[in-house]
Amino acid sequence: MDTLKIVGNPLPDMPWEDRPEGNDNIMWRFSGNPVIPADLLPNSNSIFNSAVVPFKDGYAGVFRCDDTNIRMTLHVGFSKDAIHWDIHPETLEFDCDIPEVKEWVYGYDPRVCKIGDKYYVTWCNGYHGPTIGVAWTEDFETFHQMENAFLPFNRNGVMFPRKIHGNFAMLSRPSDNGHTPFGDIFYSESPDLEFWGRHRHVMSPAPFEKSAWQCTKIGAGPIPIETSEGWLLIYHGVINTCNGFRYSFGSALLDLDDPWKVLARSGTYLLAPSALYERTGDVPNVCFPCAALHDPETKRIAVYYGCADTVTGLAFGYIDEIIEFTKKNNIL
Repeated sequence: MDTLKIVGNPLPDMPWEDRPEGNDNIMWRFSGNPVIPADLLPNSNSIFNSAVVPFKDGYAGVFRCDDTNIRMTLHVGFSKDAIHWDIHPETLEFDCDIPEVKEWVYGYDPRVCKIGDKYYVTWCNGYHGPTIGVAWTEDFETFHQMENAFLPFNRNGVMFPRKIHGNFAMLSRPSDNGHTPFGDIFYSESPDLEFWGRHRHVMSPAPFEKSAWQCTKIGAGPIPIETSEGWLLIYHGVINTCNGFRYSFGSALLDLDDPWKVLARSGTYLLAPSALYERTGDVPNVCFPCAALHDPETKRIAVYYGCADTVTGLAFGYIDEIIEFTKKNNIL
C-alpha cells in the first residue's frame, strides 16, 4: 500500500522487533514479554490494561495497578524507551472541584489521547457503578478531572485524536454493573467535554457463525489511528466458553468523517491468548489492548495489551498489513 497515508508524528525510536523468521502472523509478540511485570511496584498485585504515549524526549503513561488489597488504582509512569518503566508507587490524584465527581471509588483501564497541547485521560471511573471518567494534563504531574462523560454503566471510553464535526469524539461500551455478558461499541460527540450527545451505534458482537471469538461483547482498545483508508481501530472481542470469557483482539476501519460507519471489520483475530502469561493469571485467557505507538514513515505499530489481568504485553505489526488483513477478512 504505497499510497497509504498515516497521520501522526514521527516516532523512529519506538519499541520494535522484526517479525521472527518463519512467523507469518500479522502481529507478533515482544520476545521480552511481559514488558511490565505484576510486581514492579512494592505492593502491586498486577499491572495491566494501561495507556502509553510519547512525551517530551521519551514516553509517559497512566497505568492500572491493582494493589495487594485488589484495589483498582491509577499510577503515572515514565520511560526513555517505552520498555523499561519507572511507575510511581503513589496513586494518581486528580485536581477536581466537583464534589460529586472527585470522591474516589475505583479507576481502571485508562486510555490517554493527545489533542493539541493536552493529554486527555479516560478511564472506567466508579460513580454508582462504572462510568467514564475524563481528565487532562499537560505535564503528567497535575491532572484536572472533569465531569464524567456518561451515566453508569459504561466502560472502554476511547477518544479520537482530533475533533470530528468540530467536536470532541469518543467511543464507549455501555454495559451493566457486573461482568457484562454483552456489549456494543457506540460513538458520541461533545463540544466541551462536559455535555455528550450525537450518540451513534458503531458495532455489535459478531454472529457466532461469522466470527465466534467476538460473539459475546466487544470494546474499543487503543486510540484510533487516522489513515487515508479510514480510522484504524484495534478492539477487543470476547467469547463465552465453558472455561469463562476469552478475550482476543482484532481490527476495524471506520469512516473518517462519520466514524460510526464501519468500512471493514476483521473476522479473524489479530492476537488471541496462547502464551503462558496470557493463559494464566488472575483472569486466564485475556489479551486486552489499551494503547498503541506508531511511526507513520515505517508504518510500524506497537500495541500494549493486558495479559490475563496480571501483566502487560507488547505486540508488533505494520499498519498497512493490518489494514489489508482487515479488508481481506472483512465480515460485513
